[in-house]
Amino acid sequence: MELTERFADLVASPTFPLDEAALLIAAHADRSCDIGGSLRALDELAASVPVPSLESLTRTLFGDCGFIGDQADYYDPRNSYLHEVLGRRRGIPITLSIVLIEVGRRAGVPLAGVGTPAHFLTCTTTGERRWVDAFAGGRVLDRAALGEQFARLAPGIDLEPHLEPVPPTQVVSRILANLVAIHRHRSDRAGLLWSTRLRTLVPGASPDDRRAYGGALAACGDFVRAAKVLESLVEEGAVDDPGDELARAQRLRARLN
Repeated sequence: MELTERFADLVASPTFPLDEAALLIAAHADRSCDIGGSLRALDELAASVPVPSLESLTRTLFGDCGFIGDQADYYDPRNSYLHEVLGRRRGIPITLSIVLIEVGRRAGVPLAGVGTPAHFLTCTTTGERRWVDAFAGGRVLDRAALGEQFARLAPGIDLEPHLEPVPPTQVVSRILANLVAIHRHRSDRAGLLWSTRLRTLVPGASPDDRRAYGGALAACGDFVRAAKVLESLVEEGAVDDPGDELARAQRLRARLN
């Protein structure tokens, strides 16, 4: 099955493993990405955790195995590709959190992602709720420490609505949002094309996600498909100004002449 189809099928499920979804994203950027090999690497990391506890898990990953947040080149796209994070032992909060979640799942330490506005975290899903900042070396936080951290990171933001675990679709969508922004900043048209396309395949994708994909198609010279994306939004009643979207679609088609 083609990579994009595999990704679409996977994320359409109510629950799905974050590791496989993240690796399918990475494989769109790097066709040499060994998905099976990376899954085995996660197995091996889990086997190295001595006991199934949060402390043992974080000490193994961020101490013995040397995973660390990439503060020197945060926006390096490799930090968003799980196979690169596993190989380089460095990443950004969301990909390091996926390593933590997926190794924890294998090691008997259940964790979930927490999509706070300023910083992606994980949290325990059994027992007393605690949060882990993977980017900060696996620092474990209680509610008071978390509040102090976010008073510095995002002053004025009400943290309470953002403390519950988020579903895998939101984690995947956030990875792709990061990549869309990186590819746009780097004027990487090919990267922007596949990353915007994948965002449209995640359940809950918005009309803006589809419009961004249409823009990426147009930037690559695929004016017909770009126009069809805009026209489909109009047909579905997903836009506020149908006339404006149809006019944009007509302008795209006119560029073929």
